[in-house]
Amino acid sequence: MFIGKSDEISRRAFLQRTGHLAVAGSASAYALGLAGIGEAAAFSSAGGYKALVCVFLYGGNDYANTLIPYDNLNYGRYSTIRGGTSGIALSQSSLANTVLVQPQSQVLTDDIRYAIAPTMPRLKARFDEGKMAPLLNVGPLIVPLTRAEYNSSNNVSFPKPPKLFSHNDQQSTWQSSAPEGSVTGWGGRMGDLALSSNTNSMFTAINATGNAVFLSGRNALPYQVQTSGAVTISGLGRRIYNSSAAQTALSSLLRAHNGHVLEMDYAQVMARSIEFGGFVNNALATTSLTTDFGPTTNRLATQMSVVARMIAARSALGVTRQVFLVSLGGFDHHDDLIGSHEALLGQVDFAMDAFYRATVELGVANQVTTFTASDFGRTLSSNGDGSDHGWGGHHFILGGAVQGGRFYGRAPSVSVTSDDQVGQGRLLPSTSVDQYSATLARWFGVADSELSSIAPNIGRFASPNLGFMG
Repeated sequence: MFIGKSDEISRRAFLQRTGHLAVAGSASAYALGLAGIGEAAAFSSAGGYKALVCVFLYGGNDYANTLIPYDNLNYGRYSTIRGGTSGIALSQSSLANTVLVQPQSQVLTDDIRYAIAPTMPRLKARFDEGKMAPLLNVGPLIVPLTRAEYNSSNNVSFPKPPKLFSHNDQQSTWQSSAPEGSVTGWGGRMGDLALSSNTNSMFTAINATGNAVFLSGRNALPYQVQTSGAVTISGLGRRIYNSSAAQTALSSLLRAHNGHVLEMDYAQVMARSIEFGGFVNNALATTSLTTDFGPTTNRLATQMSVVARMIAARSALGVTRQVFLVSLGGFDHHDDLIGSHEALLGQVDFAMDAFYRATVELGVANQVTTFTASDFGRTLSSNGDGSDHGWGGHHFILGGAVQGGRFYGRAPSVSVTSDDQVGQGRLLPSTSVDQYSATLARWFGVADSELSSIAPNIGRFASPNLGFMG
């Protein structure tokens, strides 16, 4: 079990912000402008609008075929461990156009040089421009761990995140700092602190994908959107069986509850959808965006297109701070890694680049930061034509405020026996998700005194700032 109150914001912050959404939950569109409640002592909204966009890659992204060792020594190790190009290693020649050249002053472990996956040329170009930064070997940690400490039976001094290598639990742990069953995520906890910065606080946390704990706060509730805009209930926009009474009855049933906590949550979400759907769609209708997000077959790009439109409508929506969630599934490559994995990464590459171009078009590239996350990394060793569940992995941060063109974190050895892995090349994270989230939170405007409400284990690590944000 995690040490500390990993699902709670600080008692002081919680008490100060209680009830922020009580107004929003029952407000009408007419009263939207009254939804904000002022309390900004622990959160700075200076500098105008800012947004964070989490791109979650469901299934556990294979880190070794996302950032691939390119120099001869480390490529040889990688290829041998992965069974060569007849196994799950990408050919060295296929990587020539996507080599990421770090500054000469930056020397990585074993002088490793990386290439990004060959289907990600757009993010390679953003790295070259200094707008994209890879974060190496990051994953959930409660305390810093060595391999000897990981293998120790002393779980008091050397606690490990519970239920490692489990999809559902590690998705939740990445998003919330606790396994499945957690009720708040660190995006939602940032939303709790940001509510008072927004005139219409119900649009602080925006979910453009399926249900996930990441955007749930103690007070902040995710507002669901779909690729066409707000989620609306078509039956409420017209008579049912030519009866206005039936229409009214349906509306009442959808909002009704008998006091059960799940019924209350459902009724609140439903009421928000009914009350605010038209308002959101009207706001989106006033936006103009010419960036091409490609075909609708790229599910991630279609999600990111509606996020871009929501950002374009930020003034009409009455927000200065927002947290978004988008996602793409299919990364659980126990088999068929070669080909299918590159195709998924190609979708990520196109979607993230299109979204960045949209922020440039909107004039907010320096105010919007996009970052990736996933259940876990995977094994460096092959199981035949795939890889198995791992722990640490590599991730990308993209935006105008990113200090890109260099690597952050510590590069792992290309090995299945080194002390920075726990077997079969499962990376033992050298950087914690708490440090990742705290660095993003500080840029977003969260005060240092409130970082522990976002990243509950941050006090156990050397620095809350990894340096990749300007």
